[in-house]
Amino acid sequence: MPIISVCICTYQRPVLLRRLLESLPGLQTNGLFGYEIVVTDNDQAGSGKQVVEEFAKGSSLNVTYSVEPRQSISFARNRCVERAKGDFIAFIDDDEFPAKDWLLRLFETCSRQKVAGVLGPVRPHFDSEPPAWLIRGRFCERLEHETGFVMSWPETRTGNVLFDKGIVKGIDPIFRPEFAAASGDQDFFRRMMEKGHRFIWCNEAVAYEVVPPFRWTRQYLIERALLRGGHSLKVPPPRERVVIVLKSMVALPAYALALPFLLFGGHHRFMKYLVKLCHHAGRLSGVLGMNPVRRRGRLW
Repeated sequence: MPIISVCICTYQRPVLLRRLLESLPGLQTNGLFGYEIVVTDNDQAGSGKQVVEEFAKGSSLNVTYSVEPRQSISFARNRCVERAKGDFIAFIDDDEFPAKDWLLRLFETCSRQKVAGVLGPVRPHFDSEPPAWLIRGRFCERLEHETGFVMSWPETRTGNVLFDKGIVKGIDPIFRPEFAAASGDQDFFRRMMEKGHRFIWCNEAVAYEVVPPFRWTRQYLIERALLRGGHSLKVPPPRERVVIVLKSMVALPAYALALPFLLFGGHHRFMKYLVKLCHHAGRLSGVLGMNPVRRRGRLW
């Protein structure tokens, strides 16, 4: 029976990590596979250790915990894969939790379609009522596809994915630490696709992301857009970067001119295009070697 290693990278989120761990026992397998849990704590102080140990004591699942002291999500991801004993790797973020059939849907789709890996949707979860404009603007929603859709690397991520561990054999490093949190996973998938591996979508393999109140603010959305824009040129090859920069040079003034008129369409529409403008501004700032976001804090 194949084994799936459910890999979790965590950093100073013990409450959310506990919620995720408590959602993992009893995942549906239909007798097709077994699974283990591999947790890598990227906090040198080991802030997640107690949570993992308490969970492991009361669980029949095999649970592995380790600390990766080097600060980078890529180092943490690599540690997870290194400690994983399974035939397949499934990544889920520490601020997410899955539906009970999540792992089963990923595995069935991967096996049926004979692909290297499968990605699934991450839908927002709010513990309290968010502002109406945030919902109307769909700021916390991500693009979804029909099951079987063949993925391109710009849409990939490790927040909800299963892949055959065999595809990373002999690759070192698997996730390259020179890439930031917003682009290291895309770089991984781009390199895998260049080797001929295929990744598809499964819209039934659902995970939910807990969206806390600090992510409901205009400041957060703007700063995240600026940072993501700045990181967006790190993965594409040089020829593609030129085209992307040219598009941003056109889009930035176009959005700036349109913003005053969008105020009449409602606050959610104005914010939607302000976020787009900031993404392009962040990208062009990155080309000039500038970082418009000075405040430190978790934006991912």
